[in-house]
Amino acid sequence: MSASPDIVFLAVPDGAVATVAAELAEAGPAIPASVAFSHLSGALELGALEPLRRRHPVGSLHPLQSFPEPRPPDAFEGIVVAVDATTVSLRRGLNSVARDIGAKPRRVDDRHRALYHAAAVFASNYLVALMGEAVGLLERAGWTEKEATAALVRLSEGVLLSVSRRGPTAALTGPIRRGDVDTVKRHLAVLAEVDSGSDGGRVVSRADLYRMLGLIALEIAKEAGLEPAGAERIRRALTRKVAATRRRRRE
Repeated sequence: MSASPDIVFLAVPDGAVATVAAELAEAGPAIPASVAFSHLSGALELGALEPLRRRHPVGSLHPLQSFPEPRPPDAFEGIVVAVDATTVSLRRGLNSVARDIGAKPRRVDDRHRALYHAAAVFASNYLVALMGEAVGLLERAGWTEKEATAALVRLSEGVLLSVSRRGPTAALTGPIRRGDVDTVKRHLAVLAEVDSGSDGGRVVSRADLYRMLGLIALEIAKEAGLEPAGAERIRRALTRKVAATRRRRRE
């Protein structure tokens, strides 16, 4: 069995990976061919290291974790780390690095890299976006940002715990899961009021955002067992404005 190579990690922004790789490749024989290089990007394929690939093994190691600020080493404990490499030896070396920091390595090759990273964006960046919307609504109800954030984070923590234990389908609760169309209509009405009194500039209104997410939740609710008649009532409530808008445009 061949020994694991020495690994140099390119801890630079995604847009700089290819440039740094090209600059390092210019060193040629000054860098032993046994040295491997790995980027830390979740979105970039191994092709970003193509200039180095001519002489060196190249790979990627991406912690599936959010780092808005420096975090202690235990932030890696138990998380998944996506790895890939051009050689088996380097992939094993990257797997070892992941395990050494307490993480679980999982191979994510170039074919699935964009899909993997899109999933990560849904689960992290877009979660922040939704929390921003929710906090803003409670602020309109007279809460401070601190009060709203504390309350909603506890709610989200409970939901995420339920998802981890039961999966997303069984974890869904709320008016759409129950088929409570009257509550859905009240939500849409109050959100439309908020939208009408807001300054312009939003690409998507709050009511439309609720509708889009509601239709996704409806599919999960149907999978969880929501009866067809209730599902249809919810669907009509969520799409009524969209259908009316389309009719006006045709006229």
